[in-house]
Amino acid sequence: MRLSVTVASIGVLLAGSAPAAQQPPPPPSRTRIVMLGTGNPFPDPDRFGPATAIIVDSTVYLVDAGVGVVRRWAAAIRTHGLHFNVWDMRRLFITHLDSDHTLGYPDLILSSWTIEDVQVEPLRVYGPTGTAAMTHHLLAAYAEDIRVRTSNGGERASSPAPRVQVHEIDPGIVYRDALVTVTAFRVHHGTWKNAFGYRFQTPDKDIVISGDAAPPSAIPAQCKRCDILIHEGGIFHRAAAGEYQRQFHTSMEDLLAVAKLSRPTLLVLYHQRPGPNEEALGFLAKGYDGRVVVAKDLDVFP
Repeated sequence: MRLSVTVASIGVLLAGSAPAAQQPPPPPSRTRIVMLGTGNPFPDPDRFGPATAIIVDSTVYLVDAGVGVVRRWAAAIRTHGLHFNVWDMRRLFITHLDSDHTLGYPDLILSSWTIEDVQVEPLRVYGPTGTAAMTHHLLAAYAEDIRVRTSNGGERASSPAPRVQVHEIDPGIVYRDALVTVTAFRVHHGTWKNAFGYRFQTPDKDIVISGDAAPPSAIPAQCKRCDILIHEGGIFHRAAAGEYQRQFHTSMEDLLAVAKLSRPTLLVLYHQRPGPNEEALGFLAKGYDGRVVVAKDLDVFP
């Protein structure tokens, strides 16, 4: 960390007085956020499907499992020198069951399981009504693969089938351990009956992630000057949008209102279309003086 000397303290030094004691640097954050996927359904090779890893000490909490999630996690481990294995994502929180948020779910279930001689804890999944049925059908779809791998001579012979523990949730506290408290809250996402955002309270950070959300917004009541708000959208003007966009997603104007009411220390935009998307930043800067970034895949915060 760079240390600075103020003009006033220079005057003291010139006068021959002893300098003031230096303040120790703040301790390193125990919480990191890795943006594994920041895209939307458009097949952009630079933006994989929505997936956000919240790391607290040595535990990983994953929000959504967009396409490519396991390989994006492997890339994050390599790029940032993270001391994890690819099979360490064992807690998944699903915001809603849109395909772009769940195409990586079977990858998450099966990829680590197929690695020979690796014994991992069950995958614990928290999501809306329908998550259990989706999980059942995914395992059924890969039943022949699982049978072959676990039969005599198979690469997973004598090993159990993939273990997934599904918890279908309602609003409120849905998970708690020694490191985090996770609260789910409903968001408006068009005609989806069950769509959630999540709030993660860690030892040193208060993080809110919107999932896919349109007005009326539940975010300001959850953030309230939170440390980091990870919010979808902000890539279209409301007046120029079609009915689908207005009902299912957040316009630039809506995002400005959310930011001004929430006042996070850092606003991170994800669920973006291809391109730099600087228009949203320019629009927000005219009405909001807080820090805003458009996330890219593999970005790490803070």
